Amino acid sequence: MSKHTTLFLKLGLPVIGIVLLLGLGPDRSRAQNASQVESLAGEVTVDLSRGPVAEFLPDEAFGAALDGQKRGEVDRIYTPENIAKMRAAGLKKIAYSLRTELGIEAWHWSEQGTWSDPEHQQGYWTSSDRPDQYVTVSHGYRLPRRGNTFDQAENDGYSRLTDGDQSTSWKSNPYLDQHYTDESNALHPQWVVIDFGKAEPVNAVRIDWDEPYATRFEVQFWNSSDSDFQEANGEWHTFLNGLISNDSGGASKVFRLSGTPVQVRYIRIRLLQSSATARSGSTDIRDSLGFAIREISLGVADASGALQDEIRHGPSNETQTAIYTSSTDPWHRASDLDANTEQPGFDVLFRSGLTHDLPALISVPLLYDTPENAAAEISFLKARGYPVRQVVMGEEPDGQLVSTEDEAALFLQFATAIHNVDPTLALGGPSFQGGIVYSGFDVEPNRSWLARFFTYLRDHGRLDDYKFLSFQWYPFDDLCQDPSKQLLQQPELLNRVFATFRQEGVPPSLPVIITEYGFAPFAARTLVELPSALMNAEIVGQFLTLGGKATFLYGLEPMPPISQQGACGGYGQLMLFEAGDDGQARWPMPTYFAARLLTQDWAEPVNHRHDVYPATTDILDKDARGIVTAYAVARPDGKLAIMLVNKDPHRAYSVHIKFVEGKSAAHFAGKVAVFQYSRQQYAWLDAGPNGRPIRDEAPRQFAIRDDGPVNLPPYSLTIVRGNTPVEALQFAGNGPPRAGHIH
Repeated sequence: MSKHTTLFLKLGLPVIGIVLLLGLGPDRSRAQNASQVESLAGEVTVDLSRGPVAEFLPDEAFGAALDGQKRGEVDRIYTPENIAKMRAAGLKKIAYSLRTELGIEAWHWSEQGTWSDPEHQQGYWTSSDRPDQYVTVSHGYRLPRRGNTFDQAENDGYSRLTDGDQSTSWKSNPYLDQHYTDESNALHPQWVVIDFGKAEPVNAVRIDWDEPYATRFEVQFWNSSDSDFQEANGEWHTFLNGLISNDSGGASKVFRLSGTPVQVRYIRIRLLQSSATARSGSTDIRDSLGFAIREISLGVADASGALQDEIRHGPSNETQTAIYTSSTDPWHRASDLDANTEQPGFDVLFRSGLTHDLPALISVPLLYDTPENAAAEISFLKARGYPVRQVVMGEEPDGQLVSTEDEAALFLQFATAIHNVDPTLALGGPSFQGGIVYSGFDVEPNRSWLARFFTYLRDHGRLDDYKFLSFQWYPFDDLCQDPSKQLLQQPELLNRVFATFRQEGVPPSLPVIITEYGFAPFAARTLVELPSALMNAEIVGQFLTLGGKATFLYGLEPMPPISQQGACGGYGQLMLFEAGDDGQARWPMPTYFAARLLTQDWAEPVNHRHDVYPATTDILDKDARGIVTAYAVARPDGKLAIMLVNKDPHRAYSVHIKFVEGKSAAHFAGKVAVFQYSRQQYAWLDAGPNGRPIRDEAPRQFAIRDDGPVNLPPYSLTIVRGNTPVEALQFAGNGPPRAGHIH
């Protein structure tokens, strides 16, 4: 999860989570003359005519995601007391996310292992798969051949292309060379993009090559009427003299690209043919594959050839001009250990009880690691007897603007290595940053990332290797906006994601998984208030109704409140429990109670089939968006449960629930159970980093009769559960209802 840096915002790219300031308020025909405290009438309709629109199993559908932490946090978090409280949320399946992949780091999932250059403790690392070791924590290692200025984890690294140091260099990933891909390098051109931040004059470039260098390359500029990079508005143009062939590397040289300088913000250098050379003394073929550059300078060359450099060089992402690269070599050294972050070790994870003895959704590193290390990871898990059925291949390639064909080529290499260990594993991912996947800097506009990915796998006869699609869902980045408006907007955004999947060729039969979800990827007060609980519950209800198979809530680990949105955002955190100074869970948060309502009261807490039916309400705002939304599920125990989300912060609604089948309609029959969570149960004390709940009660439980109205307080989550009179409805089919159908 991109907790500290949202790359699309830095680029000015369209982000699905940007908040639109749309009007909030109920339809005026319903709300006219209503006071702030008056309960307005409404109706909820559950359509049973066509049968269920989706189905799910609770153990698969309701999960939680665990991620890397700061130094020393694993021991503080994974205590028996914390684990007992984390288990109580009812989120049984665990997804294991990789912070190292976001931080542009290689992952030593075990610190026991081997280097490709053991004498110098450097090169390409493979952790040991010996089953007699006990792995408690694991670490990432910074990549000294890093190309990107920014990353999506701590964001404390920088590009070696503009660090001002001739002894360092960026190098592309050797696993994208034809030696490993078994196809022409023309299908995987590597690239470097320079973002000046504003238009600057350019007619020349100076490249200080390392080994291997490019014997053929081209320099392009982004031609657009907008100042920001927009996929739908602009195209790459090669400078008049921008195609350079037969370069011999060696000493630094200035290439004049055009006579008259061009005012540009984005420059792309496409590296087309490699020298396939390595530094003196190298014995590893990977050192000679790809491209390597020590430093780049861009600007205007005068008549004498002297270059006025417009690039800012410095060993910090705050001082250097922004650089984005197609890939990075996973080569590193023992001295590159990032001791400030750590991942929970596999033995801690699987022996803690958090997995409930269910198969975990495990990640393997893809962009900054090797197939051998991934295969060893799977071999270790098998040898230890830890259950794994699904593997997420890498994380957030879209957030890192990785070329589709490069991602697919790596996917196939890693898939081969993993399936050589266990051919039964379902491989998927790659945990996209968001549901809408942008192509980035590698191609011309309007070429779908997903469509290209499926085409690549299909053309290589390997489409069957891809068993599920996964993405993260944090729909909003700006937590300084009104959360009630964001609650109204979220369903539109998620609907758009599924529509885009279909447009881009995602097979309807392919399982879709949300590997992390929450209100936002940044910490702020909204995340410890009721809107966060309402958002999380609705994401799950809507996603399952759309046919999604599994969701993993991020925030299972107890955390203290922090602020990442400045003064306007306040203090909060993605967390089910607020932690005290000792790291131990003290107060359950609204997200915890929302999870309990989902897993214990909406769904039946048994791992049998649940059927989802479409449900609508007539309580809408002026833009026809649901102020109250409803999600209906038929449970194995024969009960039908309706989840009702009131997103209005000020108004209560009194709703009647009806079930329709053709022209027939009916209501609940007999006693109806109601479970409700609102401001009556929760209030937050805003005291900066010392904030905490001052009212923190479990959801209220009560009963109503038959078709009696259900009162929905402002900002509330309500579960209504009961029986329906079967004689009032004409169900399809004959004989007794099967498990999961209403009876």
